[in-house]
Amino acid sequence: MMEHTSRQYEKELHDLGDKILFLGGTVEEMIARAMQSLVDRDSDLARRVIEMDRTVDSGELDVDHMSLNLLALRQPAASDLRFITTALKIVTDLERIGDLAVNIAERALELNQEPPLKPYIDIPHMAREVSDMVHRALDSFVKRDAAEARAVLQADDAVDALNVQLFRELLTYMIEEPKNVTRALRITFIAKYLERVGDHATNIAQMVIFMSEGRDVRHPRLKLNTRS
Repeated sequence: MMEHTSRQYEKELHDLGDKILFLGGTVEEMIARAMQSLVDRDSDLARRVIEMDRTVDSGELDVDHMSLNLLALRQPAASDLRFITTALKIVTDLERIGDLAVNIAERALELNQEPPLKPYIDIPHMAREVSDMVHRALDSFVKRDAAEARAVLQADDAVDALNVQLFRELLTYMIEEPKNVTRALRITFIAKYLERVGDHATNIAQMVIFMSEGRDVRHPRLKLNTRS
């Protein structure tokens, strides 16, 4: 009987990890489709991205339910406890990434009604970078791989640099021609949404490091100022 219970418990933990990966794959797809809707000027695709948000919201509730059941009924200890509590936190970041993909799709709908301001090159590149960060962060969670999570933290600097570079370029467009302001601002918003996706991937990676090592790597400046 104990062996059966143990197998069931391991399955429940595995199912929780799978659900997180499914949601991660969904938000990655939402980002990719939102960007495609922008580049291809495909408003129908943008609307489908907005509709996909229901799947993410429903999945968030499922993860909450699965995690709370494990905590209440299995009373996990040590590493399993950290795995489950990390899942509870990660799903919040994934839900917010889904919201950001919706924001991108909404800006795409607006931009598709106007002539293109410039060829979209940097923005799709930035989107690929942050999607890769999300993918690797979730992979590190399932594998409990702190080294992979640290690589995600390092990747965030490149995304931030891309955002600054794009903002400067779009600012030039706005200064040179006032009629470009609205379109340029909308593209700036999209870049900011992508930067925030990178921030959420970073949050996930930081939680994975804590889960794997018991080491909290958030707010390093705060710790430097802490006196024992």
